[in-house]
Amino acid sequence: MADQKQMNIGVTGMTCSACSTRIEKVLNKMDGVEANVNLAMEKANVHYDDSKVQPEDIEAKIEKLGYGVQKERVELDIQGMTCSACSTRIQKVLSKTSGVSEANINLATEAGVIEYNPNTLTVDDIIGKVEKLGYHAVTKQNREDQKEQKEEEIQAKKRKLWISALLSFPLLYTMVGHLPWDIGLPVPMWLMNPWFQFLLATPVQFYIGGQFYKGAYRALSNKSANMDVLVALGTSAAYFYSLVEAIRWQLNPSITPELYFETSAVLITLILVGKLFEALAKGRTTAALTKLLNLQAKEATVIREGKEEKVPVDEVQVGDDILVKPGEKIPVDGTVVNGITSVDESMITGESIPVDKQEGEPVIGSTINKNGTITMKAEKVGKDTALSGIVKIVEEAQGSKAPIQRTADQISGIFVPIVVGIAFLTFLVWFLIVSPGEWPPALEAAIAVLVIACPCALGLATPTSIMVGTGKGAEQGILFKGGEYLEGTHRLTTILLDKTGTVTKGKPEVTDFVAFEEKEKLLPLVVAAEKSSEHPLAEAIVQYGEDQGVTKPAAVEFEAIPGHGIKAVVDDDRVYIGTRKLMQRENIDYGMYEEPLVTLEQQGKTAMFIAVEGELKGYIAVADTVKETSRQAIADLKNIGLSVYMVTGDNKRTADAIAKEVGIDGVFAEVLPEQKAEKVKELQKQGEKVAMVGDGINDAPSLATADIGIAIGTGSDVAIETADITLVGGDLAHLSQAIRLSRKTMRNIRQNLFWALAYNSAGIPVAAIGLLAPWVAGAAMAFSSVSVVTNSLRLKRAKI
Repeated sequence: MADQKQMNIGVTGMTCSACSTRIEKVLNKMDGVEANVNLAMEKANVHYDDSKVQPEDIEAKIEKLGYGVQKERVELDIQGMTCSACSTRIQKVLSKTSGVSEANINLATEAGVIEYNPNTLTVDDIIGKVEKLGYHAVTKQNREDQKEQKEEEIQAKKRKLWISALLSFPLLYTMVGHLPWDIGLPVPMWLMNPWFQFLLATPVQFYIGGQFYKGAYRALSNKSANMDVLVALGTSAAYFYSLVEAIRWQLNPSITPELYFETSAVLITLILVGKLFEALAKGRTTAALTKLLNLQAKEATVIREGKEEKVPVDEVQVGDDILVKPGEKIPVDGTVVNGITSVDESMITGESIPVDKQEGEPVIGSTINKNGTITMKAEKVGKDTALSGIVKIVEEAQGSKAPIQRTADQISGIFVPIVVGIAFLTFLVWFLIVSPGEWPPALEAAIAVLVIACPCALGLATPTSIMVGTGKGAEQGILFKGGEYLEGTHRLTTILLDKTGTVTKGKPEVTDFVAFEEKEKLLPLVVAAEKSSEHPLAEAIVQYGEDQGVTKPAAVEFEAIPGHGIKAVVDDDRVYIGTRKLMQRENIDYGMYEEPLVTLEQQGKTAMFIAVEGELKGYIAVADTVKETSRQAIADLKNIGLSVYMVTGDNKRTADAIAKEVGIDGVFAEVLPEQKAEKVKELQKQGEKVAMVGDGINDAPSLATADIGIAIGTGSDVAIETADITLVGGDLAHLSQAIRLSRKTMRNIRQNLFWALAYNSAGIPVAAIGLLAPWVAGAAMAFSSVSVVTNSLRLKRAKI
């Protein structure tokens, strides 16, 4: 092959040689590709002709076959971006780079998240691309370094602003001399001297304003335009026109020069004021994240070799025994091994009532031990703790983009060239028609158009709201995994709730046990059979057996039959425990005991038949109590206009009883785990935007199928990983809060976008017809960005 290149692709999801053979065969059928797939290494070694095929095509082919392509993510801190045109340009270039599958550049956080194929390019290659565009990029620093750098940047901004203000004030004062009426303030002649004004304006134009020239050069050299282009054009026009006028006056002192040195200097000063306020306000948008980080415990009392020892929390290791006294923070995640206490978990779950803890119960790092001394065993430390996971999710969400922002980015990408065209047209109209042959009014109008149209506010409208919204959610125990989910939640019309562990507590208890004969013999068989099951109902039965002092023989064979029950062999007896479906399947007659089972089910209990060697021997009933907050939470969801359904594998009578108790109208009962996703699709086909709420491993497919998957945080890691939103405390009351927060955030974003666009749209014609002095346009432009960020900060005070 003429232009032969090589790449190694990490392939995930292969289970046997048939997988690797299949991938290899399909890749080799592609024109210009020779591939060798190694199952053991999980790698595809590919030689390809880049004139016929691109790496992206090869990766897409692998993914189409149902396998994953191994990707890595890198987070970069990017300096030098001034408006959304900058972030859009970087994102566009990186997205088109071979080996990059996704690039997300955020102006508000001055950071980027890039997903790439490590076998195609390196982090240095990505940084090089950003540097080539004229921006400075480094891999994400630790928070302390980042905080220090931000503070240095703010101090530098303040220094430049003071210098610029001191040099600009005398020039601003000269504007008194241009006023058409006398206000009684004398203007010394030396202050009106063109060369004195030149000396004051030049450092402001080129030292203080040098950043705008650099930014404009970067943009233009990459065939794009941004805010810096508009500022550089506008201030340069005023400065150089004034310089020409000063030279004309030098050559002919009898003329009165038209000077605009004050316009360029004051414009730059006002823009710096806006940028400083913007930086300070942006710092406040991450206040929620800072608050979370400050919750972390600093020290832990570790018991080693029988002695108590104070160590930094970073030095705590998995397996350490830790002593926690009343009032102290629990340093890491773990389990209580000795003592009884209550723990304030409000900073993690949003719940204000302390939770009782005793031996064997889990405790979360950074929560506060209220009133008892306990010893705990460390199980998760460092980045594996619950708080670290929450911080990571919030960071990623704050750095992500909502779909609505892409529209804003597209608008700002074409906005600047259009504005430059309008400014040029404005100049021509004034110079040729309105004031024929007169430069000053034409120049003023053109400069005002350039300055008033800077799209800074447009670029900040969405990310600042997303940052504040996700931060506020985290404070309430609601974790949005990305801006797109915060946006998507406001469109929801239907909530589909799993029953066990979501509407109910998920910790059922045995309420009835009836043996037709030899109860003492039957119960041990039942407990032994259920011992091998991981179902919550099985746990309740095993616990019941332990409370009754049952000694359990071992089950030799065990099989869980989803949606039906279980079967097992105990002491040579074949035991069946489950629903009517299981009895029908095994041809076991249960007709004469149908009535007592129906009675139990009408009471909201889950009743199961027990059969031994094909003969019915009894039945057992288990009840899962409803969470105290479920009824009110469902009422809240209805009040804000959502339809609420419940889905469960339980029989219809039990499901209806629970639904009636909590006020749910629509029920899908006797649904097998794999059918839950089908119920989601059914509702979607009816035009509904569906949120699935669940906590179990069997909920993962339906969580992924739903428009928005919501995991109960007290549930399984698989469910939480699959979901788009996590309710950390497991309280359904957070559901309506999440939806209200999404709605308020989207309303806030729309307000920001409306005012940013309306401001530009209204300001351009006003500036074009000469009703806006350039310095007024500069002030308005500078403070438009601040107003957008300030409006976003209002979300922090919003009630949800």
